[in-house]
Amino acid sequence: MQERAARTRQAVLEAAADEFAERGYEGASLQRMVWRAATSIGALTFHFGTKTALAEEVSAGGHARFERCLAELAAAPDPLRELRTLIGALARLAHEDTFVRATRRLEADRPGEVPPLTEVWLPVLRGLLDRAHDAQRLRPGVSPEDAVALLAHLAEGAMAAHGASRDSAWDAVWDSVWNVVLHGLAADRTGQSGQADRTGQAGQADRTGRTDAPGPSDATEPTDLTECGAEPS
Repeated sequence: MQERAARTRQAVLEAAADEFAERGYEGASLQRMVWRAATSIGALTFHFGTKTALAEEVSAGGHARFERCLAELAAAPDPLRELRTLIGALARLAHEDTFVRATRRLEADRPGEVPPLTEVWLPVLRGLLDRAHDAQRLRPGVSPEDAVALLAHLAEGAMAAHGASRDSAWDAVWDSVWNVVLHGLAADRTGQSGQADRTGQAGQADRTGRTDAPGPSDATEPTDLTECGAEPS
């Protein structure tokens, strides 16, 4: 009996995540949830009581999946490589995991009532930028605080775009965007970027089209992010 009840509870929770992800809090229907879960309203209210309780449980699930993904990301010697992997993983989860999509939708629908997912990933991003700064991997004049603000916006945009559409074209755009960002953030390993910055010529292309910032092969190789454990909807 307990095993059956646990299966019913999980089925309702997954149905609620689907419903919240697709329709938001106000548009979500308890009746559609029980239809998706192949159960009854009585079973739903027995396990969760109210729509608000369901939303809170789904949000907790989204946070747990984000935390698990971040814990499973492999460390890299270069923090800039880890930053790329981190943001790519966040974007992939926003597309592939129903609980994460639902949590983001609930955040937007119920600001202040649903804990933001930034509580999970922003400290990790900030820590990687501090590491990059300590290792002198950031371009002179770029503060970790400014880089955090930039990359937080980039992460949010990547999650929104990836949540809407996931295909090879998006991946190509993401690689290009990251390379542009890296040109602005990363110190030149030849040691010339400091002089370039002082003369106001950082990033200026020479006649061959090259710049003084590292190229896409410098700590930015594409990474397989399927180890994050996202569960396709």
